[in-house]
Amino acid sequence: MNDLIATNRWGTFFGVSQKTLDTVWNNLTDPSGNSVVYISMEIGADRDVYHPIKKKLQDSDIDKTASNLLRHYAKLFLNGPEKIPNYSGGLGILAGDTLKSFADLKIPTLAISLLYRKGYFSQLVDSRLGQISTATDWSPENTPSLYLLKNPDFPDLPLEIEVPFFDDNDNEVLAIARLWMKMEVNEHLDFFVPEILLDYNIPSSPEWIRQVSQRLYDSISDQAKAVQRRLLGASVIPIQKAMGITANIFHLNEQHGVVVVLNMIGEWLSKHVGNDYHTKATDADILKAADAVAKHIVFTIHTPVKAGHDRFDKSIISGIGHAFCNRVLHLLAQDDENPNQYNFTALAMKVNRSTNSVSRLHKAVTQKQFPQFSKKITAITNGVHHLTWISEAKAAFYDSFSELKNWRDDPAVFSKAGLLFNSESFREAFELAWKQDTKILIDYINQMLSLHRKQMHETWIDPPNFLSNLDDGIQELSPDVYTIGFARRFSTYKRADLIFDDIDKLADIVISNNYPVNFIYAGKAHPSDEPGKSIIKLVLDIQEELYRKTNGMAKLVFIPGYDMKIAKMMVAGVHAWLNSPKRPLEASGTSGMKSAMNGIPNISTMDGWWVEGYHDGKTGWKFGYESDIDTACLSEAPSSLLYEQDSNSFYDIFPQILKSFYDAKSRSLYIDKCIHNLELNCPIFNTHRMAAEYVARYELKVPKAVQNRLEKLRKIYQSEN
Repeated sequence: MNDLIATNRWGTFFGVSQKTLDTVWNNLTDPSGNSVVYISMEIGADRDVYHPIKKKLQDSDIDKTASNLLRHYAKLFLNGPEKIPNYSGGLGILAGDTLKSFADLKIPTLAISLLYRKGYFSQLVDSRLGQISTATDWSPENTPSLYLLKNPDFPDLPLEIEVPFFDDNDNEVLAIARLWMKMEVNEHLDFFVPEILLDYNIPSSPEWIRQVSQRLYDSISDQAKAVQRRLLGASVIPIQKAMGITANIFHLNEQHGVVVVLNMIGEWLSKHVGNDYHTKATDADILKAADAVAKHIVFTIHTPVKAGHDRFDKSIISGIGHAFCNRVLHLLAQDDENPNQYNFTALAMKVNRSTNSVSRLHKAVTQKQFPQFSKKITAITNGVHHLTWISEAKAAFYDSFSELKNWRDDPAVFSKAGLLFNSESFREAFELAWKQDTKILIDYINQMLSLHRKQMHETWIDPPNFLSNLDDGIQELSPDVYTIGFARRFSTYKRADLIFDDIDKLADIVISNNYPVNFIYAGKAHPSDEPGKSIIKLVLDIQEELYRKTNGMAKLVFIPGYDMKIAKMMVAGVHAWLNSPKRPLEASGTSGMKSAMNGIPNISTMDGWWVEGYHDGKTGWKFGYESDIDTACLSEAPSSLLYEQDSNSFYDIFPQILKSFYDAKSRSLYIDKCIHNLELNCPIFNTHRMAAEYVARYELKVPKAVQNRLEKLRKIYQSEN
């Protein structure tokens, strides 16, 4: 176990050998620049869903001869905090999954994000008030796998970088950040991706910087949002210089960090025009610099929704950036719809070597939105980290069949599940593992309902579930009842309330067929998204009506405080995963992929990844209007969200879904869809395959063994085909 302690000039780290630490750092500092900097506003990687170092410790004995340092780390990793609340939802969790696969595949990568000492927000849910947002206080100092880096010249001091801001008169104000490192270690503990998290909430930073940096997506003002974007993007080159990182490729996971492009343009001009480029550079020089910088930028766009694209008034940008920055933005980031704003997505679109949408359908949508860049917009469909999202019960089930041998290292192995399609022992073992996962989820919900009932008498919070108002026992859910899961960010286009549009019709389906149903909902709305919060309140408000009109046969439960641990329980324990966005506003979606990893069928509109994952009905069910892609269908106006049309489509298919689950003669058809998910979707919708496609965009030179592995993954599925 002592070989899991390693040191370098930045500090002492636990979980990898000295050889592994040196290998990773040598890759990132090699003069060839053959590595990647991955820039993301949020990274989700809680330890309670994936923790290879903790698992190693649980499987090993720390004997009496162990050093005090080893005992310290072992205690911390076995008993320390599990949460690292640096994410809000899908974008951050995707970033975490991506970096885990980079570590598994040994892709030399350094990730950069911000450290938010108050996280995103913690969600309380009250039946009368709806969502209540509170601060999330956590302590990175006590969190396993997080390390405050040392200044190698002054080892008693932390490593810090300076990020310049400028007022309207170009007077410089320095924001100071300390650098924390999270190690994204792979399952074999023989490689890791360092994630640098910038902590600006320190005494040496100006107070206004400290305040803005504390919460993810702080929306107190547009200026606060713009400052956060600069804190991220303008940190990249200072980090590189401070740590000797030589990476030549920069991957923008969305446009939040696109300020790095401005800095890179300045670096190029300084080299080719001179240090006084601010005054000497012509517009032609700037455009030439942008072309040179573009060769080093890979950009992933994640949404067609307007609110997802940063636009800032020019007056705001002029108050935090140098005048030359505004000049560059004037050339490269003009907003077509508003001449008084800069559009950061437009900048990212212009300056890159590769623009990537996150599904095939999203590619078509993005080409409609940005026709001037249509030829360079490609598709790399999202995936999920299979080792994170497959439940323990399902993992043990997969381990028990030799046909799926090596599935952990190679998710393409799941294609062999088709060989077991008619195996009764395989199908029975799957159902047994599934029942274990369902029991875990339903037990959690029943305990939650009981706790909420108790809290109702002890606190001011009115529990967010009607069932908590019933007598003990009555409110309990049964794991034998068909259970549908829905969990994601609550925004209007995702239409969380769609299937409840006509409760009388839904209730009639349940009663007339005598098929009970549990609907399990979870998710957050951004604190500033009042329409999104109103949908949460609507879901709470219809619980009693649905219960009464179905004589208790349909139960709707809301789980507050949605996070990765709750998500993992849900995607493995439900009997079907529901997704109901208005097509084509869901660029990809990944929650349904996580269910597919556990063999769970999807019930979804034909949007995002599901267009590719539906396989003509072999893996689940589709409903809703399948519109052609045009600018009209991109509207988010309430009148254009097709509630009546798409809900009726759901009601049309729901009886046959229930029958296939409950009817003994039809049950095998339901299990068919589960096995087809393993065979058809698990090999495709994983971040290993996705990472292999991105590495091709990076044009990295990797060792032969790594290259062979990547080529094998790319052969399974090409998003562009």
